[in-house]
Amino acid sequence: MSLALRGKGVVPGSCRGEALVSRMPISFLGGVDARTGLVVERGHDLEGKCISGKILCFPHGKGSTVGSYVLLALKKRGLAPLAIVNEVADQIVVVGAILAQVPMVVGVDIGLISTGDLVEVDGSTGVVKVLRRASRGQ
Repeated sequence: MSLALRGKGVVPGSCRGEALVSRMPISFLGGVDARTGLVVERGHDLEGKCISGKILCFPHGKGSTVGSYVLLALKKRGLAPLAIVNEVADQIVVVGAILAQVPMVVGVDIGLISTGDLVEVDGSTGVVKVLRRASRGQ
């Protein structure tokens, strides 16, 4: 049985993939390596993890407006997340998602999603579905 979470669609598009969930805000400028897609911010709960090809779920963005262009650079290199799910809309992340055409939904309680869950995101309707829970070994 799937869990449907309703938020607000910000960037249209839909996809399905594995969730990568952070309880901490993300700065794309200085926090994510634009050449590798790895989270490089020291002490971040995703430090060392790759955001590429994941449904990236985090509370909100932080940092410089240049972070929007880092997200675009990740997309051009094929390293962007499949979609972004946030609790609170942040202008930096929203602009980056628009530029990179990464589906985005805001207003979702990311505490209901776990890393490794199979998630479907619809940026047009604002619906995020948890289709399958990750095995507890992750």
